[in-house]
Formats: sequence, structure tokens, C-alpha cells
Amino acid sequence: MSWAQSVTQCIQSGGMLTSVADLDESNFLIEHADLYASKTSGFWIGIYRNVNGLLLWQDSSALDFVNWADGQPLGDELAFCVELSAATGYWNVLPCSSQKGFICKKPKSNTFYLFTDAKKDKASGHLNMWILLTLVLIILLGVGSMIYFLFKIKSGGGIGREVRRSSRQLEYSRALTAGDTGSDASNNKGKNEHSVV
Repeated sequence: MSWAQSVTQCIQSGGMLTSVADLDESNFLIEHADLYASKTSGFWIGIYRNVNGLLLWQDSSALDFVNWADGQPLGDELAFCVELSAATGYWNVLPCSSQKGFICKKPKSNTFYLFTDAKKDKASGHLNMWILLTLVLIILLGVGSMIYFLFKIKSGGGIGREVRRSSRQLEYSRALTAGDTGSDASNNKGKNEHSVV
């Protein structure tokens, strides 16, 4: 990829072309770049020359360390892009359109800590605990009620079954007594019919 394409690719992945702060970081990059020497001769790094001719890192870090190859950098070229050589680890100036690998560096994770009034947090924690306790009790009561009613339905309702049994007995005894009076009525009806004919 060209230097510009590499910059775009790094930004899209949440980083920037790498800066090199010191010899330790340079040695780390050289060690890992050497692993890819068979695939590319070098890697773009994030140093560039701005329109005023100043050398800058893309991530705006200070340019306190350099690892130029012999005879580098060349002149005052404005098209000034830098590769880290995979073979030697030294830096070389190349045309920015050259096709190289690239090394992205993601900034360290920015962690924000919010400080609040501890008393308010403690009160809020107690409120949350009471809400949770209330919900658990409601759920337990609901489950207990369901189990109770399911047991009652399965066992036939206990008292309800006896009420139904006594109700059936009452209906049976009424039917018997109604049968006795009913037979007299049908006999009288039969007599009336015989007499009319």
C-alpha cells in the first residue's frame, strides 16, 4: 500500500502509523519486522515532513529519537515518507506512492474515572437492594400461590368435592320423593283420561 492508503487503513482500525519513541521501541519493531522480511522490504511508519519542512510524527508525539540509515534523509523533498527497513531496521526516505507494508499503533486505552458523592451511592445501593428484595418476595408469593391452587385442582378441591357429593345426594333424594308424587299425578291423569273417553 502507499503511505496515504496505509494512513487511512490505520485510522479505520482505530490507530495511526506508528511513532518510535526510543531505542527499546525501535528494537521491538525491528524484531517483529524481521519476521515479515520475506513478504515486504519495509514498513511505513508515521513520520512525515509538513508543508513548512518540519519532520513530525503523525500522532503528534515528540521527534526525540531517529534511526536513519546512512545518507538519510535526503534533501528537502516535500514528498517525504519514511519506511522502516525489514532487513536492517533503519529508516529510509521513499516516494510516498511506493508499495510497502505498514505498522499501526493504537493509543493506550483512555480510562475515565467518575468520582461521585459516596453517601449518595450508598443510599442508592440500599434502595436497589430493597427493590430487589421486594421483587423476590413478590415472585415467591406468586409461585407459592400457583403451587397451592394447582394442588387444590389436582386433589379435587377437598371441601368442594364433599359439597358436590352432598349436593348429588340431595338431588337423588329429591328425585325419589318427586317420583312418588309424580306417580300419583300420572295415575290421576290416567284416570281422567279414561273417564273422558
